[in-house]
Amino acid sequence: MFDFNAGAWRPVTHDARAKRLTDAHELVQRTLAQHGLGPSASPSSLPDPQGLMNLLQRMRAPRGDATAAGPGTSRVELPDGAQFLSDTYQGKSGTRAYRTYVPASAAGGTTALVMMLHGCTQTPEDFAIGTGMNALAERHGFIVLYPEQSRGANAQTCWNWFSPNDQLRDRGEPEILAGMARDAMTRYGVSPERCFVAGLSAGAAMAVILGATYPDVFAAAGAHSGLPYGSAKDVASAFAAMAGQRLGQQDAPAQAGVRTIVFHGTADGTVDASNGDTIARDAERGAPSPSLQTTRTGEENGRTYTATMTTGPDGRDYLEHWVIDGLGHAWSGGGPGGSYTDPRGPDASAEMIRFFLEPKDLQT
Repeated sequence: MFDFNAGAWRPVTHDARAKRLTDAHELVQRTLAQHGLGPSASPSSLPDPQGLMNLLQRMRAPRGDATAAGPGTSRVELPDGAQFLSDTYQGKSGTRAYRTYVPASAAGGTTALVMMLHGCTQTPEDFAIGTGMNALAERHGFIVLYPEQSRGANAQTCWNWFSPNDQLRDRGEPEILAGMARDAMTRYGVSPERCFVAGLSAGAAMAVILGATYPDVFAAAGAHSGLPYGSAKDVASAFAAMAGQRLGQQDAPAQAGVRTIVFHGTADGTVDASNGDTIARDAERGAPSPSLQTTRTGEENGRTYTATMTTGPDGRDYLEHWVIDGLGHAWSGGGPGGSYTDPRGPDASAEMIRFFLEPKDLQT
């Protein structure tokens, strides 16, 4: 076994390995207890690394103030002239299936391409319904790409944001997803300045990775209830990051100027809200100087929020950080037909699209 957090590959001693596994096990037990899923166990019952991995996959599934999917929720309604296509993309690092929503409004040309990365246990269809992104695509004329994580790559269909091989350019899942986006950009005539990525939970963590590693492909990233780039290198540090702790990993790099919008709920019991703060802090380091920071508060459907904007010298917002009071691990403003959504506002999907698109492309 090797230590991925040390900045270099080095053997981990048996004692060090046991301590890291014990730390991870304790985090597992605390998280289980918080969710009422089982009593605390003694360190003598410490599971093996694969057992910890399976626990991690289960616990990374979105929870909290969320609506679980019911029977038949995977059916996506299509207006006349729209298409919801199925395809696969093969990169040098592997193959993934995906769905593409082509709105009827794009018949005269597309305004943008938005890649949407689902959370653990979700499907592209479920995510499309829950976020309502297809309706926004019809309104504003953009293409939506919904990659699907394979169970062969992750038993709970989580994107592997914590794996060292899946945090690098031209490696692993980032290579596959960036290649998929490039292929779609060519097919639909979209330039990199109009290509964006967003996700929920594990999908948000991967969206942040793509923004950091492929700024030439994605012009902006949206992270809802996610984790910052470089926040985990193995199972133990992944649990720690979700709990708002850090097990000695290096600070994440600035995201190469990629504009970023962040949503996180204060009542998120699965991914601590401090992770959203770190994503925003990393993105702010990439904003041009001088920049101006402004904050506004609001209320929607009885739910209050604070939005902090960092504006560059060109008058454009390079960062928006939304902190939503009382929101759990769920997509803010999402539809009840999808899983892990909270219908009370603000509408994260609409705000992300407003942030991504040029004002001239937004239809009122």
